[in-house]
Amino acid sequence: MVADAIRKQRDHADDKVPEHQPHTAQVQEIELKTYTYGQHLYDDMIEAIDQAKDFVYLASYMWKGDRVGQAIKDAVVRAADRGVLVCVVFDGFANFVVPREFKTFPEGIHVLRFPVLRTAVPIIDIRSTGRDHRKILVVDGRVGFVGGYNIGSLYADSWRDTHVRVTGAAVWELQNSFVDFWNRHRGARSRRPELPDSGTWRWNGSIHAARNEPSRMIYPVRGLYLEAIDRASQRIWITQGYFIPDREIKDGLLAAATRGVDVRVILPERSNHVLADVVAHSYFAELLEGGVRLFHYRDVMVHAKTMTVDGQWATIGTANIDRLSLQGNYEINLEIIDPDQAEVMEQIFRTDLERCTEVELDQWRERAWYRKGVERFLRPLQFML
Repeated sequence: MVADAIRKQRDHADDKVPEHQPHTAQVQEIELKTYTYGQHLYDDMIEAIDQAKDFVYLASYMWKGDRVGQAIKDAVVRAADRGVLVCVVFDGFANFVVPREFKTFPEGIHVLRFPVLRTAVPIIDIRSTGRDHRKILVVDGRVGFVGGYNIGSLYADSWRDTHVRVTGAAVWELQNSFVDFWNRHRGARSRRPELPDSGTWRWNGSIHAARNEPSRMIYPVRGLYLEAIDRASQRIWITQGYFIPDREIKDGLLAAATRGVDVRVILPERSNHVLADVVAHSYFAELLEGGVRLFHYRDVMVHAKTMTVDGQWATIGTANIDRLSLQGNYEINLEIIDPDQAEVMEQIFRTDLERCTEVELDQWRERAWYRKGVERFLRPLQFML
């Protein structure tokens, strides 16, 4: 925690991400708009909320009380003033330091502050563990947003992240996730309304939401990654903010590289969590020796949670490749099987590579002895990350 605090003080506030325009792809009758610049995303989120007529469902792991956070809050307040049903979820732990007055909403807005502790013995009752790490916005069932972006000014132009807007039948995937979570955790005796829970009116094989739900002990996102890695025959391109693969994912990537698949991973040169960086580094030598190529994104934090395979498959969502995301928190990732969206993701990956430095095996082996020792000493802490 001390190291993280020192690192954040030394971060360069002037470092910005490139302002690339969103990419659009058509998947059957569904439109996907992929964002890599936060301010573009927030502008479209506010526009969608301002057009709401029936309901606004918004969940965000972190919601900062700054300029961007206030702009989103003002938008949902305006929607509620028009008579729109507004339901908001934010994680109590992640927003602990956010001012209490900012987390106070007008009476017309229904708020679920996901509690830090939901049982006296969370280690024993694993159904009551996990943070709500999702980032979802659904408006009127016609448009939905999901991805890695939290809400805050820092993320508007200084973090490299990925989010997607869905328009069409697949919005149900995001709406259903919000409704299920809300109805399960709203509290039977609370004044929060029970939301209508409907089945999908149209099945779609191209876009599917995988949802990790600790309260039901269901963790399909990990299986989504493993299945795609196992199927790969040409390339696996991954971008992750925190990359600490478990044994099965690590072995799957190494097996893919052995059979000739082009396996590449982009991750931050310095993330906002030094412990996660150190533990991630403990895997580098084995991955590099096995043919996996690693790239450090320079200057700014890359926080995306994406992967694309063989120009046919892609995922965008909230889950990192680490234990907390894959076997701990509430998460949601969209699985998209479509060459047009896969091409969008590959194009974004190629663009990101221009800001990256490849980690070379020979140089990595020559890093200082004390760094190797710290990595070896801290690696067992991966179960916490």
